[in-house]
Amino acid sequence: MRGLVLLAVFSAIPMQAAEPVPLDAALRDRCVKILRDGLTSDEFWPAMHAAEALTLAGHGREVLDAIAKRTESDDQKRCGLAREAVRAGDRSKLSILFAILDKPGSNGHTHAAESLFKMAEVGDGTKLRAAFAQSENVKLKLMAAAALARCGHPTALVAVRAMLADPDRENRKVAAWILGQLGARSDVPSILAAFKTETDPLAQAYAVNARALLGDDAANKQLLANLSASEPAVRTYSAEFAGYARLDGARDALVRLLDDPTLDVRVRAAQSLIVLSQSAGALGLPVAAGRPVLVRDVYPATVANPRYSEGSVAVRTDGSLLFAITEFVGGAADAATARIVARSSRDDGRTWGEPRILQENTGKQNVMSVTLRRLKPNAVDGPLGLFYLVKNGSTDLKVFFRISNDDGHTFGPPTLVTDRPGYHVMNNDRVTVLANGRIVCPVAWTADVSKGGHFVCRCFFSDDEGKTWKAGSDTVDAPKRGAMEPEVLELADGKLLLIARTQLGHIATAISKDGGDHWGEPGQLSVKAPEAPATIRRIPATGDWLLVWNDTYDAKAGHGGVRTPLTVAISSDEGRTWKQVRNLETAADRGFAYTSIAFVRDRLVLTYYVSEPKTGRISSRFRSLPVADLYEPSR
Repeated sequence: MRGLVLLAVFSAIPMQAAEPVPLDAALRDRCVKILRDGLTSDEFWPAMHAAEALTLAGHGREVLDAIAKRTESDDQKRCGLAREAVRAGDRSKLSILFAILDKPGSNGHTHAAESLFKMAEVGDGTKLRAAFAQSENVKLKLMAAAALARCGHPTALVAVRAMLADPDRENRKVAAWILGQLGARSDVPSILAAFKTETDPLAQAYAVNARALLGDDAANKQLLANLSASEPAVRTYSAEFAGYARLDGARDALVRLLDDPTLDVRVRAAQSLIVLSQSAGALGLPVAAGRPVLVRDVYPATVANPRYSEGSVAVRTDGSLLFAITEFVGGAADAATARIVARSSRDDGRTWGEPRILQENTGKQNVMSVTLRRLKPNAVDGPLGLFYLVKNGSTDLKVFFRISNDDGHTFGPPTLVTDRPGYHVMNNDRVTVLANGRIVCPVAWTADVSKGGHFVCRCFFSDDEGKTWKAGSDTVDAPKRGAMEPEVLELADGKLLLIARTQLGHIATAISKDGGDHWGEPGQLSVKAPEAPATIRRIPATGDWLLVWNDTYDAKAGHGGVRTPLTVAISSDEGRTWKQVRNLETAADRGFAYTSIAFVRDRLVLTYYVSEPKTGRISSRFRSLPVADLYEPSR
């Protein structure tokens, strides 16, 4: 099946539970040598398979060095190089895959979608959703469906399952391959039926491998037998998937295959031995049963630092996470001394490094409320902006930002965003970079917050990557205390939606047709809400809206009610209705607010503050969950 090169997807396969089988030093060295020889081979695709396995074994730097020495003009091979560079720790190469996916007449469209599936990357989702919507290129449609499904699309696999009935053998093979990695045990009978009369050995092997990945015992036995098949391609794919099916009984056969005359068989056998030696957690693989939700209090409040709040997360080019937060010193009030600190994680948030200072306190009171944002649309590398507030008093609060050209390790000098008098509030994680490159900072303004100031919302924007800033012409207002703590979402038609906190029991809205300069009549979202901030984003895999807010309202209570529960909901109709409503936090003796959102591969990453009214302390929590979980039945 060389016309569509199907490589391993070690981070997508739903693993069967099995204890790792450690490799002795001699066998591990032998496997690594085979992979190193494969990496430098003139056989391109086995070299890419070796790159994948070496990264899995912890030799990503070596892979990047080897890939840098290769140049290819063929788009399919360019996809292979880009994919393995990304897997080895250079996410900047994602841009190559998206460019090829969108390139007219390219022979690499399907390979680009396949590669994005393997890495659980969809960008903003628009190109992959378009590829899924078309029907001229069936394999492209299938691979786009796989990428979207892996990153949370709830119905994309419907099209894949339907393809099991396709008369074209190649389409059925691809469908089975995808379902083996993303499907369910209930797909086993359909896969079995689709290949019941199949006589081609490789097609039969595809079906066997898919069923084995889904836990079918009969397929497991056949996969083991296929390790001794006469056809090299069957041995290759069987060697690859024996590891991901966690077939401990395959170990001896895999060791024998290290001497196979076919390079790709040797490479895949070495890879599976490495897979079997590592736990699912070490591999970064989602386990079929449970798809764990990860929760960490990354910044717990202390006596010395009683408040950590208003954070933002950026994904670095090497895939690590940078979590910035406001660290208050000696007090928890909004006017207490504070600075911006950050911690990094290299394992998707499981563990975190020591904190370091990103922004010292340059205000008479504090600096706070951080946003980390790439300054180009849909960028995964390049300039990273650090936005924050400098507070000098009740009549002087301004937005500043600094630029990092080394992925957040250092930042340049500050630039003033809000060059007007008064008190300018921009919440954490609020900056929006539009498709045309405009950077939009949504700000709530009042002359003096100490006098119960009435707030209005206005956007400040830059069309030159932050060098210069302009204030929008219009403001958005609301009754009582006004419109507060706004956020901006770019709509599918290019218009902007502004949402704002109010004292009215709902989330206020307004629409701009000119990039945030002017705003139409005020409206509201169809959910109740206290006087608390809400966060709204677009889910990349589906294009749906995701809303995070406190789903409660009590007109008689202060601020319209407590900031619990912390709730998420999805809208597929531009905010008219909301579904899949679920509570992430429900503790009645805590408050949850000031959320940040990042979509990191196939997961939703949230941070938010956790307040303890009895002690007055505020900690900051990190939560990571599969995007697919959002589409489970509502509570």
